[in-house]
Amino acid sequence: MNTRQKGADKEQLAVDYLTKQGMRIVERNFRGKQGEIDIIGYHNQYLVFVEVKYRSSEVKGSALAAVDARKQRQICKVADYYRYLHRLGENTMVRYDVIAIQGECIQWIQNAFWHIYSRG
Repeated sequence: MNTRQKGADKEQLAVDYLTKQGMRIVERNFRGKQGEIDIIGYHNQYLVFVEVKYRSSEVKGSALAAVDARKQRQICKVADYYRYLHRLGENTMVRYDVIAIQGECIQWIQNAFWHIYSRG
């Protein structure tokens, strides 16, 4: 199985998991010029932007650690673009979550990081 197919399989696993937990998925693999957000959905009145990270082992570090400050900034920029496109105002409650898949273990980190405002 190639890397792209493995990533798609893990994202589907994350979608299935989140749906079972009550999240309503509205978008997958949303792309903007700044990057991509894996999953967008609604959960407990929040618009949630979800990054999915997979590691088969900890040789290259943990899946959660892969969502570093650079990746967080990128996700926030794409989220801002998504909100702009869909005319979602500042009153929209937003959350940034991470699904970390380490081997066979799935961990859902809600409010994994705060919004990072871009400087222009």
